[in-house]
This record gives sequence, C-alpha cells and structure tokens, in this order.
Amino acid sequence: MTTQPHVSPATATPAARPLTGEEYIESLRDGREVFIYGDKVPDVTTHPAFRNSVRMTARLYDSLHDPARRDVVTAPTDTGNGGFTHPFFRTPRSTADLYKDRDAIAEWARMTYGWMGRSPDYKAAFLGTLGANSDFYAPFAANARRWYTESQEKVLYWNHAIINPPVDRDRPPDEVRDVFMHVEEERDDGLIVSGAKVVATGSAITHYNFIAHYGLPIKKREFALVCTVPMGVPGMKLICRQSYAASATTPFDYPLSSRFDENDTIFILDKVKIPWENVFIFGDPEKASTFFPGSGFLHRFTFHGVTRLAVKLDFIAGLLLMGVAATGVKDFRGIQARAGEVIGWRNLFWALSDAMAARPDEWIDGAVLPHLDYGLAYRWFMTVGYPRVREIIMQDLGSALIYLPSHADDFKSPEIRPYLDQYVRGSGGLDAVQRVKLMKLIWDSIGTEFGGRHELYERNYSGNHENIRAELLLSAQQSGLTDAMTGFAEQCMAEYDLDGWTAPDLINPG
Repeated sequence: MTTQPHVSPATATPAARPLTGEEYIESLRDGREVFIYGDKVPDVTTHPAFRNSVRMTARLYDSLHDPARRDVVTAPTDTGNGGFTHPFFRTPRSTADLYKDRDAIAEWARMTYGWMGRSPDYKAAFLGTLGANSDFYAPFAANARRWYTESQEKVLYWNHAIINPPVDRDRPPDEVRDVFMHVEEERDDGLIVSGAKVVATGSAITHYNFIAHYGLPIKKREFALVCTVPMGVPGMKLICRQSYAASATTPFDYPLSSRFDENDTIFILDKVKIPWENVFIFGDPEKASTFFPGSGFLHRFTFHGVTRLAVKLDFIAGLLLMGVAATGVKDFRGIQARAGEVIGWRNLFWALSDAMAARPDEWIDGAVLPHLDYGLAYRWFMTVGYPRVREIIMQDLGSALIYLPSHADDFKSPEIRPYLDQYVRGSGGLDAVQRVKLMKLIWDSIGTEFGGRHELYERNYSGNHENIRAELLLSAQQSGLTDAMTGFAEQCMAEYDLDGWTAPDLINPG
C-alpha cells in the first residue's frame, strides 16, 4: 500500500514542495467511501456538502505558494530536500521557532475566520513531533521518521479519530469488541482492523486519518493500536451527519455554514488492512494508553487550538461590536461592560498563546514544546469562555437576530422591498441590506445548527469536561508543581506554632 496521498499522475507533485490548491482538490478523487443522506458520495470535491469546505482548504494550500504570504506561512524544511513547508510541521528548537509556528497557525486561521478547527496544520501538532520523538514508537521508529519527512515536505492533510463511540462506556474498551476498534488478524504484510471511532471531524476532505486511543486504559493487545489510514483504502466508511453546507440556501443567508462545515462522521473500518509501514504502536497496551501525554501531541494541539480560538474570538468580537452599533445600543453602560468581557476572553487566549511560546518546555535533543501548563489552562477556560461569549451575543442582540426576512430573494421582491428598506434598516445610517447581512452572519455564528455545533465543538474540543479539569491536577502532580505549592503553604505554617512565632525576626504578643 502506498504511503503517498492519492494523486492522479497528471497532478502528482514532487516531494520538494507542498501541494497547490488545485493539486489538493485533485488528490481527494481517490474512491473514498463517504455516505450522506443514504447515498455514496461520488466526488467530495463537487458534492454540496463538501465542495466549498474543500475550496476553503485549497486556499490554505495556495497561500504556501503566494509571495505575499510566504514569509509568514512557510519555512525551510529540515529534511534536507531543500524545500519549504508550513512551519508547524517542523520540530521547533527555540522560542523563535514557536513564535514562527504560532504566527503561521494564526495566518491560516484568519483565512477561515477561525471557523475551521481541523485545517491541515491541526494534525501537524502530531506530525511535527515525529522527528524528535521517533524512538517513542520503537520498534516502529523508522515509520515515525519517514512520516515526519513526507508529511512535512508535502504538507499532507491528516485528521484523527481517537475516541471510542458513546456506546457501553461503562465497560472497559476490550469488552466492547463489536463496536470499538481492534485488530482482528496479524499478518506478515500488516494488520486487519475493524471497528468504529468518534467523530473524525473533517476527515472526508483529508488525505489520511490517524487512529489512536484516549480514554480508559487499554488492557488487551488487539486494542493497543496507533496507526494511520489513507482515506481511499478499501473497507473504510465515513457515515456523515447532516450537512449544514448542503442545506444552506444562499451565502447571504448562511455565510459560514455554506463554506466552513467540517462534517463530523461515524468513522468505520471493516476489515481494513493496515500495512506495517503505517503502524506507530501495536501490541503494547501501556504505550497505547499513554500516547496522548507521551507523544508531545498534548502540548502542541493545545497551542494550535488556543491560537485558532483567539483568531475566532477576534472575529466574533468584531461581529458583536458591529451588532450593538447596528441596533443603537453601543453606548449603553451594560452593553459596554459585556463587550469588554468578550474582549477580555479574547485577550486571555491570545495571552496564553504568547505564554506557551515564550516559556517553552525543554524536550528531546534540543527540541522544545509549547508550555503545557498554559495549554491545559486553555482547555479548561475555553469550556467556560466560549459559551459565555455566545450567551452575551444572544442576550444583548436579542430579537435583532430574528427580526429578519426569510431569504436574500425578499430584497428582490418589488412588493415588499420598500417595507424592508424602511422597517428593517439599522441604526447610524446602516441600510436594510447591510443590517440584514450582518445579523444573518451573526446568527450563523451562534444560532443556526452550524453555530450551535460550534459551541458543542469548543466545549469538547480538548476532551470531556471532567478529564480536562482532572488532568490539570495530574499534570501538576507529575511535574512537581503540587509539591511546590503545598511546600509554599507549609513554609508559612512553619513560622508559628501553639507558643507563638518560631521565626526569630518576629515578635510575639506580650
């Protein structure tokens, strides 16, 4: 089985450079089995559920070849091929490298206004660790090194599915063999794998899907698998949720849903062969269970996530400020207080992004990772901050978000257009078309199915709400931080006892 993305001979690209947007689009025509509304999708690049998300992603690939953006979104490869790549695909070795990574992540996030969380650089959070940390995957270390090189040189688009489906979660993974992913057969040329994973967001438009484990510890060998699978491999099935993009009537009415829907899927392997060269871990339950913290992925995906969320909040804060101006309430004291709160949340996430780069954690052979403590803090704050921002918008714009005509075509009706121009105009001289355009954009960001899904996404992006809190404690225990904090408190308590001060420089009463 090839380790190349499925690219037709006419558009095959040399390893020395990343795909262009056109080449990326062509690479998705590989026979992948994607199902939606009861039908198998013949071509994700033309289907209404995926075609515009594909093209927004193609813009990212084209930016790598754009002289105007090259200084921000590219850097020389470290593989010796003389090419260039997105910086986050490389191993960082300094604070300067991490800031370069962060700025490239932010630039790509701005190109999607922060709404595509699973852009190609997202899984670089894992791929960029494989060079420095290849020995972690022994006896498959050579696979890690090869994928580090290839993914960096081509900027391959990976996604992942690492969570077991919400079925029988009260039982250990190895007791849910009929649902959870496992190895059915070991062969000389690879592994035969069956089972399902959750939720493979955006996988329908990627090159590869990465399979790993996060959750209750694994006990049995056949469940201890970390690997990657090309999206066109026989036996892989993606069963999609309903498409917000396909149901969007016009860009005017659904400007976000219609082009940023990263369709979430039920990810199924039905006796799929995984060749050994695509395996990272197998047969080692302890290593498979500790992949999440041991790989370096946790540091890096939180770094990507906090930066992307900060960009998204730049956009949402701008929408709120425009919305309260359009309704004539921007100078109300309470409105100003809550707009300031939204900006405060935005500032918090940018500050965490800065701090993760400014205070890196030393790693392997001179490599560094973004500072984990601050990444873990982001995981918790986002579950509180994003719903609060959405609540403020719904509270302070209220009926303005539904005091809207049904469709862009309403403005083309000679009978009702004069009424719309008069009664649906905005404050401060804003005409009806611009006011409706703005409110529909805000509603799509927080009120439509697309907007509601994004709150669910941000709440659960980093793991379930209890784990992300408990892991703050576990990480602090492992790093010695909890000992330092309790020691600090004990230092204070050591300065006095029942008889008074024990510190020689303090004076007792009387």
